Amino acid sequence: MNQDEYLKQRLDDQIAWHDAKSQQNQKSYKRLRAFELTAASAIPLLSGALKSDELGYLWVGALGASIAICSGVLALFKFHELWIEYRSVAETLRRHRFLFVTKARPYHEADAFTTLVEAVEGVLAKQSASWSDLNKSKSQPPAQGAGSD
Repeated sequence: MNQDEYLKQRLDDQIAWHDAKSQQNQKSYKRLRAFELTAASAIPLLSGALKSDELGYLWVGALGASIAICSGVLALFKFHELWIEYRSVAETLRRHRFLFVTKARPYHEADAFTTLVEAVEGVLAKQSASWSDLNKSKSQPPAQGAGSD
């Protein structure tokens, strides 16, 4: 693979992918948090306004349950953590690309392309390991207390 192919097929593709994933996770996180905050703010209002209305208690209960669900979804899917992780990787890759294109250090030597490939693949390998660790913690059951055999 030559330099232009690598920049287009690997580096630019990875920058675009991480940008898109960052944006998706940011939107999911912000939407769920906005709903959570709105629902939490509505509970005191409904509690006061609908004291004698039996239906009001159902609304308050439903809002409370929806807050718990949102909180669980945020914890399970880790939208915030993934948003930050993907954004960080995209910006790191973008930085390496700009340094390489402008022949700035460490890409000012004759072996600049090799240095770029090693740096980019290192960033991607680190991100892959980080993603794997993040997802392992999602799927593992809670730790048992000492002496629970």
